[in-house]
Amino acid sequence: MNHKISVLTTTALFYFLFSCTGTRPDTLGVKSEKLAECPKTPNCVSSFADPSDLEHYRSSVPYKKPLAAAQLSLKEKLEQSPRVKLIQVNTNYIYAEFTSLIMRYVDDVEFYFDEKNKILHFRSASRLGKSDFGVNRKRIELILKDLEI
Repeated sequence: MNHKISVLTTTALFYFLFSCTGTRPDTLGVKSEKLAECPKTPNCVSSFADPSDLEHYRSSVPYKKPLAAAQLSLKEKLEQSPRVKLIQVNTNYIYAEFTSLIMRYVDDVEFYFDEKNKILHFRSASRLGKSDFGVNRKRIELILKDLEI
């Protein structure tokens, strides 16, 4: 009997932990030279949000290096981050998944290098829940801090 309870408890725990990852959104990527809009929930930050939307907006960043060098600098900075998995790296786009330490929540983080205007755009959003207590904004600020592009 105790063995059955132990097995059920362990199974339930694993189910709970791995159900927090959510499903990878199908809205990711660059479409019409933009990243997807943030949802109405406060757990997203984007350079494409309306500047009057203080909850979601953070200004984009200009880059001076050639595209390949700027992208390499960003990629190397991302690889130094804990619990990050680079999913897609293209000529002008980087997509990474960040996983929280305890609950294993997954956040989708995208970067788009606008070659025409030499601007780095980004979007960082939680897959699940409503509030992230500013985690996505802090992550973007940390990545952009001292980024030499």
